[in-house]
Amino acid sequence: MPLLLRFALGMDWVSKKMGALATWTVLLAALISAGNAFMRYGLDWSSNWLIEIQWYLFAYMVMVGAPHVLKLNEHVRVDLIYGKLRGNHPVYVDLFGLVVFLLPVIGLLTYLSWGYFLNTFTSGEMSPNAGGLIRWPVTLSMPLGFALVLLQGVAEIIKRVAYLQGKFEMDTHYEKPLQ
Repeated sequence: MPLLLRFALGMDWVSKKMGALATWTVLLAALISAGNAFMRYGLDWSSNWLIEIQWYLFAYMVMVGAPHVLKLNEHVRVDLIYGKLRGNHPVYVDLFGLVVFLLPVIGLLTYLSWGYFLNTFTSGEMSPNAGGLIRWPVTLSMPLGFALVLLQGVAEIIKRVAYLQGKFEMDTHYEKPLQ
């Protein structure tokens, strides 16, 4: 198997694991939310860190789950056009979107968010709320998530080019989401 295709399949594996992690963050956030509500209304006690950790988990759910969504081909697209295409045309549209839109935008977001993360990390920025959390773990979710989407985007390009060359089998079936 060519090196690039091995990279793409390895990135698929990483994205699948990150998707599983994102799934666990949903459960954990729901449990913390329910526990916090019980403690607030049942025991008349709460803490800001319980509220903040929920949005930290939400950030990781979205950011590390996004590459898996891209891998599964469940991302947002223009259904009006895409759903009517047949044969290899959807693959060409995917390649165009990945190269022209996804990679440049996600590359820029990765670059910009890295500086923001470094700033919060080096300054030791804390939540202004009493009992709040340090900020760098949540700001890390941005460059991490964007970098993973960037790498998964490269993997998707590799897989689609290999598909067009007849070197890789992939499901190109697209089902319009239920509205």
